[in-house]
Amino acid sequence: MLRVVACIDGSQASSAICDYAAWASHRMETPLLLLHVLDEERYPADPNLTGNIGLGSREKLLEELAELDQKRSKLALEHGHHMLDEAEQRVRQAGVTDIVKRQRHGDLTESLLALESQTRLLVMGLHGESSSEREVHIGSQLETVIRSVNRPILLVPDDYAAPKSAMLAFDGSATAFKGIELLAGTPVFRDMPLHLVMIGPDTSDRWEQLKRAEKMLNGLGIDVTLAIRAGDVEKALHEYQEEHDIDVLVMGAYGHSRIRQFLVGSTTTTMLQTAQKPLVILR
Repeated sequence: MLRVVACIDGSQASSAICDYAAWASHRMETPLLLLHVLDEERYPADPNLTGNIGLGSREKLLEELAELDQKRSKLALEHGHHMLDEAEQRVRQAGVTDIVKRQRHGDLTESLLALESQTRLLVMGLHGESSSEREVHIGSQLETVIRSVNRPILLVPDDYAAPKSAMLAFDGSATAFKGIELLAGTPVFRDMPLHLVMIGPDTSDRWEQLKRAEKMLNGLGIDVTLAIRAGDVEKALHEYQEEHDIDVLVMGAYGHSRIRQFLVGSTTTTMLQTAQKPLVILR
């Protein structure tokens, strides 16, 4: 069974993650899975003391440190259960009834890949548990998840506001047309205004690509607006979003190789760093 998977991590965005996941669950008529992954590096289940043989009087100290690690892991596990219980209560108040809770101990990306076949949409916070108000950069875990999990990902800010409009950053690529197919096949954005926006030269070829995409959405009750804007991709998209007061930005992820991204930078990563509103990443 496919589910909306809400990844709860104890960050400031956890409440918003629950609210957006409940919203998506309603719109998609899809059950909800609440997931908490306990980082194995921070909270090892079995502390490894191999290599510390023959330390004499320090052996007792090592044993005490191992016991402390085990206690920390146990407390973190219990805290995770409490977070999941609170998340369940919140989404039930939002009207979701088909809910599954799951807690895993290990790597976040590996845990999400194990659930990929059951995932219709993944909901995560834009900034993780370790981020602070001064550190709004994305973490390596989030970037790894986006590169690894082949499911749409809804990344949300710390505060919830029910989406009423959306825009797709469209570039005419295969990924962009795949995004159109996904939008056409999901009820998430049905009956709300949708803007298809291209950044670059205003040419007849680009308008043809936009109109082709628009035809794919015909008959779905979607009010589509087409636009082409010049300028830097990240800046032009944000300016268009603010100008039209659009709630959700949808875009494809990482269209170039890792080497090219290292040389010229990644639009996806920049958008993640600067996003103030929900962002849907398509792979």
